Amino acid sequence: MQTQLNYISASLSDVEKIYQEFLSSDEIFLKWLSANNTTFIIDKNIEQVLTIHKTKYEPLTNTVLAKTIDHTLLRQDATPIEIKSLCSEAIQYQFASVCINPCHVELCSRELAGSGVKVCTVIGFPLGANTTYIKRKESENAIESGAQEVDMVINIGSLKSKNYDYVFNDISEVVSAAKSKNVLSKVIIETALLSDDEKIKACFISMKAGADFVKTSTGFSKGGATVQDVALMKYIVGDLLGVKASGGVKTREDAISMLMNGASRIGASSGIRIINNP
Repeated sequence: MQTQLNYISASLSDVEKIYQEFLSSDEIFLKWLSANNTTFIIDKNIEQVLTIHKTKYEPLTNTVLAKTIDHTLLRQDATPIEIKSLCSEAIQYQFASVCINPCHVELCSRELAGSGVKVCTVIGFPLGANTTYIKRKESENAIESGAQEVDMVINIGSLKSKNYDYVFNDISEVVSAAKSKNVLSKVIIETALLSDDEKIKACFISMKAGADFVKTSTGFSKGGATVQDVALMKYIVGDLLGVKASGGVKTREDAISMLMNGASRIGASSGIRIINNP
């Protein structure tokens, strides 16, 4: 394990101050991102950073843990029978939501009616390379069909090429569609494809665009959630946004580790295993 995180030296209050300085002007904010490398050296060792939230999340009852899990089935070959089974499981265990592809939203909305389990769907998934117009329309259609949460994938190529105004607008359009209907929005930044600096900037842009959560991964790329990335994302967004750890979270130990280090939501296809593996 590395002995020091190459992330950011400012305290959380300083990070919030930096962010607040740019709230009044999109143009100034985006220019600042373009002009600055946000990766600095943190003044805490990794053991300190990775245990910041430990007391908050230990111990966890099954009921509390279940409420942090988006019970997920995003396979391309998922059938309606499997989706109905997913909904039944979610009701039984009272997971936070089911997370499914948009074509299954209407079915899940019917199956989960009155259960307290929300319908979450994905937008621009899994590549994030749809046009902004299509992402907005996909969001609106999903919401009309019953989606209560939308998890969108950023345009990763635009972020890496420092086209921050495009990334900002891309997120803003989906967030706007969601907020107009009181729907929760999460931004998938696909951490496995990003440098630390890019992760930080993606979090800043997501905050600026008004998202409710930042999310680590689609689960369809070369890597999933890590405790280091979750800790970094939480360090940047603080209490302004939630952090969703998704991709490779398969055991109770995995889930607890993510929650201890700043996640408030877990995306997993192994929700039942997580709950039943004390």
